[in-house]
Amino acid sequence: MILEALGSAVLGLILAWAAAQRLAHRLPARPLVYCTGIAGALFGDFVTRTALGPGTALLSLLGAAVISVASLSLLLRPAGRLRRRSATA
Repeated sequence: MILEALGSAVLGLILAWAAAQRLAHRLPARPLVYCTGIAGALFGDFVTRTALGPGTALLSLLGAAVISVASLSLLLRPAGRLRRRSATA
């Protein structure tokens, strides 16, 4: 169980690093991105393990990756300036 949590944390760190490299212009400060990736992966592992039970390490890591990516996506800012249309247009 400890190794599964450690693996999830490492997976979240790798996903956060990849997001920070690829989308640096759209994300906030890197420490926040790394913490969000790790916390999302640990939470995803917890939820998946709670739902499926013990003995499903690969599925727990998959759940960790999904929740980590979802939580990292919440940090994204819009790429460009938003254009607002008037109600009559």
